[in-house]
Formats: sequence, C-alpha cells, structure tokens
Amino acid sequence: MIYLVKYIIFFILFLVHSLVGAQVNQESELFQALKEKDSILFDAAFNRCDTETMANLFSEDFEFYHDKGGVTFGKSNFLKPMEENCAKRNPNDPQPAKRILLNDSLEVFPLYKEGEIYGAIQHGIHRFEFLNGDKEYQKGDIAKFTHVWVLDQDAWKIKRELSYDHRSM
Repeated sequence: MIYLVKYIIFFILFLVHSLVGAQVNQESELFQALKEKDSILFDAAFNRCDTETMANLFSEDFEFYHDKGGVTFGKSNFLKPMEENCAKRNPNDPQPAKRILLNDSLEVFPLYKEGEIYGAIQHGIHRFEFLNGDKEYQKGDIAKFTHVWVLDQDAWKIKRELSYDHRSM
C-alpha cells in the first residue's frame, strides 16, 4: 500500500512539473513575441546603435550579469557606455560586431502568479563575429544568455539579463 501511495504522489508531482515547467511551443504567441523582442534588441545594439529602442526594452531596475565583464545595475548605467560608443561611431562604417542566434537554441518558459502570466524566461545560445584589421568578419565567442522578461503595463521588458559561458570558437 505504501508503494502505491508513493507512486501516486510521484505521478502527481511529475504531471504538475510537466504542465508548469514546460517550455512553450515555438509557434506560440509568447514564444514568437519574445523571439521578435530578442531580434529587435540585438538589431538595435549591434546593427543600428539605437539606444532609444534598447531603453524601451529594459525595466528601470534592469540588471546585467556578464561572466567576463561583471555586473551592471540600472538601465541608465548599462546604456551609458553604449550611447558614448555609438556617438563616436561613423554610421558609414560596417558594424564592428555581429550577433548570430544559433538555430533552435531559443527557449521560452512562462512565469505565472495565481494563474496569470507576469513574465517569462528566455534562454538561448548565440555567437559573435568581429571585424579584424582588414575589415573582414572573424569568429569570436559563443555564449549562453538568459533574459527574465516581465510584463510592465502590458509591455514586455527585460528585468534581468545573464550572459555567460563565453568560449572562443
């Protein structure tokens, strides 16, 4: 009898974990919305030097954790060096770096409170290419990233960002 009770408890826990902890389908509205936000973020950062668009994607209390560069607290502290670098950049020059999201690496896990979605965790793997002295792109690092997105007045904002496991390619 005790084995039957343990089996039932295990089964219930497995079922609950499967329903609550599962990644959303890649065709879901949530996955597609956050995939688009990811694309907008990295296009603004790497292709267009558009810190205004980036600012709209971060919460005021944004925190950025990087395994090589340390931690940055606050949206303005994170964006200030980018704004300074972008102001120096000649818009006619090729972009100095490219970010490439690895195919099928993106995952999205919804976060609920009392049955209502309030956020999501987005995880993926990306690689970078950088211009060398001959203005040719060369392979750089590959790394993992995790974004904690929250709904703020019906808009998705990144509250926390982790960039880690950087390795040379």
